[in-house]
Amino acid sequence: MKKTYTRKNTIFATSLFIMVTRRFLRIKVLQALYAAEKNKKEDFAAGAKKLDQAVQNCQVLSVYFLSLLPEIVHYRSIRLAELKEKINPTQDDLNPNTKFIDNKVIKQIGENTDIKQFCVNHKIDWSDRYDFIAQMYNEIANSDLYSKYLNTPEQNYNEDKDFVRKILTEIFSESELLHWFLEEKNVHWFDDYNDALLAAYKNIDKFKENQANNIALIPLFKNDEEIIFYKELFRKTLLYNAEYQKKIDEKLQRWESERIMEIDTILMKMAMCELTQFQTIPVKVTINEYIELAKLYSSRKSGVFINGILDSVVTDFKNEGKLNKIGRGLINN
Repeated sequence: MKKTYTRKNTIFATSLFIMVTRRFLRIKVLQALYAAEKNKKEDFAAGAKKLDQAVQNCQVLSVYFLSLLPEIVHYRSIRLAELKEKINPTQDDLNPNTKFIDNKVIKQIGENTDIKQFCVNHKIDWSDRYDFIAQMYNEIANSDLYSKYLNTPEQNYNEDKDFVRKILTEIFSESELLHWFLEEKNVHWFDDYNDALLAAYKNIDKFKENQANNIALIPLFKNDEEIIFYKELFRKTLLYNAEYQKKIDEKLQRWESERIMEIDTILMKMAMCELTQFQTIPVKVTINEYIELAKLYSSRKSGVFINGILDSVVTDFKNEGKLNKIGRGLINN
């Protein structure tokens, strides 16, 4: 499934009261439905299992971000020791600034029992990535953020935490090297990158000076509502697939229907599912979300096309009594 946009990280401008966004979940369902369309021999249970794994992989990616930090510090501490052993070491070599390797928050990440066990369970291992870690250290060391941090004379826990958060928001978020490295491991992490950074950021926020070593990783979901959302969106889009296809065909001449981009068709079916099966999601929210997804994953004109079809579909659903919103779903309807 082709992605048609360049990454620009904006996740930290969004609310930090959520772990993964609804858009992230819609993207995962879109990918699962696309895969199901391409592999019609695969049954629903297998597709649903792969979807669950794809969603959970966001947390795996977030731990990659977290676990990389102690590895970078370890690399720097080795280099400082090597510099002292030079034939003609300088004063800076003999008396280096150790503020970075003494960062208390990064030390806590390295000692956190939950993170260490998660790395074991998911085979997150940096032991053979020395050159990559060296390059990541250089990206940090060459930044104004790093020099400003080292040149602040005092060191305290809050400053250390703020520095780590800025590494996530200013270095990791924009690092082409890190993007490439992680996408080589999992191509779908292109889409998960921002949400995983947000998850890592939230976990750092939770750390406290005297107890971070035993603080558990924050789960992706605060409650079951989001889990139900993505599971049901996948299931019901497949369940009512024929009905939604018929509705699309009604809006188009048959020859036009066959020329619609496959992604556009899937997005419109997902939108129809949300409109009719999720009573608490406002109509405008659904339409706007799928217009944005069309811009990201389909053609340049897909957003306008989908907007026109969905506006007409909403009118039909209202007339047919299929648009029954309650609670917050009534907003702006």
